[in-house]
Amino acid sequence: MTKKKMLIKVFVENESGSDKKNIFDEKTLKYKKTVTVSKKYPFPYGFILNTTGEDGDNLDCFILTFKKLKTGEIVECRPIGMMEQFETSWKEEKQGIDEADHNVLASIGDEKVEINDEIKNILSDFILNVFKHLPNKKVRAGNFLDEVSAIEYIEKHKS
Repeated sequence: MTKKKMLIKVFVENESGSDKKNIFDEKTLKYKKTVTVSKKYPFPYGFILNTTGEDGDNLDCFILTFKKLKTGEIVECRPIGMMEQFETSWKEEKQGIDEADHNVLASIGDEKVEINDEIKNILSDFILNVFKHLPNKKVRAGNFLDEVSAIEYIEKHKS
């Protein structure tokens, strides 16, 4: 018996190859502004519709594809893993707070994507360097988790 795969809808906020971070109201999808970040996005990046994380935002998601996806597209994807991410601002650091802001990793349709060491290194490097322009913000990558962990995380945060 084959296990049915979960499908999620991801709103593409930022295109791969761009150092522009588009910011949208994640509940209404209304565009707010664009800022420049310190590193180009290695893959399309956005958020999973109909979810709410601990920070009040939708769950973040990297779409592991080399297809060119445009900002504003909504893409049906399959969660295939998760990358733990932790953020600390200067104020939080003084209080010893390390906020979780994990990223679901997804693929499109039947694309076969393996979360190998190369992809882990690309994503970890991006996370470590994307906010270098904000000296009071510290970000670190944690563990890479499997598809089951990603699905459980999404299920827990459905809104």
